[in-house]
Amino acid sequence: MKKKTLGLLAAVLSVCMLAGCGAKDTGDGTGTSTGAGTESTALKDMDVDKYVTLGEYKGLEVSVDTVEVDEDEWDTLVNNVYYGNITAENGGIMDRAVETGDTVNIDYEGKKDGVAFDGGTAQGYDLTIGSGSFIAGFEDGLIDVMPGETVDLDLTFPENYGNSDLAGQAVVFTVTVNYIQPAQDGEFSDEVISNFGIDGVTNEEELRQYAYDYLNENAQQNYETNVQQAVMDAFMANNSFASVPEALVQKYSDAAESSITSMASAYGVDADTFTQYNYGQDLATFLSTYAEQTAKQDIALQAVANKENLNISDEELDQMLQDRATAAGYDTIEEYIGETSKEDYREYFLYDKVLDYLVENAQITNN
Repeated sequence: MKKKTLGLLAAVLSVCMLAGCGAKDTGDGTGTSTGAGTESTALKDMDVDKYVTLGEYKGLEVSVDTVEVDEDEWDTLVNNVYYGNITAENGGIMDRAVETGDTVNIDYEGKKDGVAFDGGTAQGYDLTIGSGSFIAGFEDGLIDVMPGETVDLDLTFPENYGNSDLAGQAVVFTVTVNYIQPAQDGEFSDEVISNFGIDGVTNEEELRQYAYDYLNENAQQNYETNVQQAVMDAFMANNSFASVPEALVQKYSDAAESSITSMASAYGVDADTFTQYNYGQDLATFLSTYAEQTAKQDIALQAVANKENLNISDEELDQMLQDRATAAGYDTIEEYIGETSKEDYREYFLYDKVLDYLVENAQITNN
C-alpha cells in the first residue's frame, strides 16, 4: 500500500491499520465503528457533502522538482557494495601481515578475570589500524599479525574510562584477524565482483549499472511521492470545510495514539518523547493536528469518489483483498486482515484510487 502523504505523520495511520488497531469490526463484516454516540465513522456511509465544499480538483497546477541520481552518491554506493562484499575468500588480503593504516576485519572478545564483559565482543568488525578507535595497545597489538591468526592482547582500560566497572581494569582481548581490506582506491577486480552472487553482475561496468538502477528507482519513487504530495496539497487548499465529525476525528486520534505508543515503546521511550523528537510537538498537540487533518482529507477524497464514481464495491474490495492475501501467502482474507476491518482497507484503497485520479488529471510542471 502507498503511504498517505498529507500531514505531519501520514504513515502513522497506515502502520496502525496494518497492526490491526483501526476501527473494530462490529461483527457484520463492515467494520464500521460508531465512536461517539451512534455516528458512523465509515466514510461510505457519510453524507460527506455536509462537511466539505469541494473546489476545483481537475487540472490542478503543481510544480515539482525533478529528482536525479547524484554522481557522488552513485560512486559511494558502488564503493560500499564492492568493499561491503569483500571476504577472506573473495578479495580480502591474506598474504601479508597487518601494517599501520590497514583496515582489518576482525572478531574479538574481551574478558575481565576470565569473564566476557558487555560491549567487548564483536564479529566482522572493520578497524583501521592507527585510528585510535580502541583503547591503547589494541591496534598496535595487531601489527605484524597475519590474516587468519588469533592473538591474545593483555591490556588495561584507562583510569578515566566511562564505564566504572572497567576503568583501570586489566583485561584480555582475544582477536582474530579475518582479512585485510584492500585499499579503497577505486580499483575493482572483475573476478572479485563475479563472486558477489548478485544477479547479472559479473564485472565493474555491470556493478556500476546495478548501483545506478537502484538509485534511479529510488529517485523515481521520490519524484512520484513529491508529485502526490504537491497534488494533495493543491487539492486540499481548494476545499472548504464545515466542522468534521467528532467520531471520525476520535477514530484517527485513537488509532494514531496506539500506533505511536507502540513505535515509541520499540525505541524505549514514551509517546511524548517520540513525538517531540520526531515532530517537535507533544503527543496531545500532534494527535489533535494529525487527526483533524486526516479526517478532512479523507472526507474530501470520499466526496471526489462520490462525484467521479470511484467508490470501491464490495466485490472489488474482496478481490483486492484476496489478491493481497494470496500474494502474502495467506489462505483466506480473514487471516490476512486479522483484526483490521474491511472498511479500513476499503478507505485505504480508495485513498490510492482517488489520489491517482487527481494526479492523472493534474497539470504537472517539472522544475
